[in-house]
Amino acid sequence: MRTIQVTRYITPLREGGSMPAIVEGSDDGMYVLKFHGSGQGSKALVAELIAGEIARRLGLPIPEIVLMDLDPSLADTEPDPEIQDLIRASGGTNLALDYLPGAFAFDPAAFPVDAGLATAILWFDALVCNMDRTRRNTNLLVWHRKLYLIDHGAALYFHHAPSPLPSRAKDRFAQVKDHVLLRDASLLAELDGDLSARLDVPFIEATVAAVPERWLGDTPEEAGRMRKEYIRFFCDRLEAPRPFVVEALEAYDRLR
Repeated sequence: MRTIQVTRYITPLREGGSMPAIVEGSDDGMYVLKFHGSGQGSKALVAELIAGEIARRLGLPIPEIVLMDLDPSLADTEPDPEIQDLIRASGGTNLALDYLPGAFAFDPAAFPVDAGLATAILWFDALVCNMDRTRRNTNLLVWHRKLYLIDHGAALYFHHAPSPLPSRAKDRFAQVKDHVLLRDASLLAELDGDLSARLDVPFIEATVAAVPERWLGDTPEEAGRMRKEYIRFFCDRLEAPRPFVVEALEAYDRLR
């Protein structure tokens, strides 16, 4: 995963509560920056990074994820006090996704999705417990006639709770019934084994290792404990039988 510097704050994206922004990077690219100092905190960035890299491993279309170093002195050039406070609170390493200029929101009625892709997206969302893929809020963009997955900060929603992550590994994820692509996900039984086989232990360990220590805890010991919890969670969740797949199959069958 690349690390680059924020060189210019361009404009805020005021959808949602975290107020991400379009910024320019030291590689002259444009990115959507997610701030660790936002109201959602650094755990949203942890979910964004881990879920995003899992999606990429599964072959799903997702903008490149990069780490971005932010100099809090950039706040001095911003006239909006709210933006100033957010930049100053987010000095150091943040997360960003490649900006897709001209992309538009996915409309399931206007943009058909084949069964294989729909199934893989639904399986992935059920694995990472992503609640934000409903008709009301699809978090899917169409860019150059291709579908892209964005915004996974709401995945692993329960890691804000005090209970250890591994204790939730076998949750069924009932929210899959509201998934925008459920009706098209007709290949769950056929693709389950192949998708799970792509997420082996070395990959999970490498993905969790890429999370900056500061996002995981105030001390190296706390960060190390959290890394072990994330690894254990995904290893346990991927063990067969997978209750989240059973839940998805039952939700799909109820539509027929």
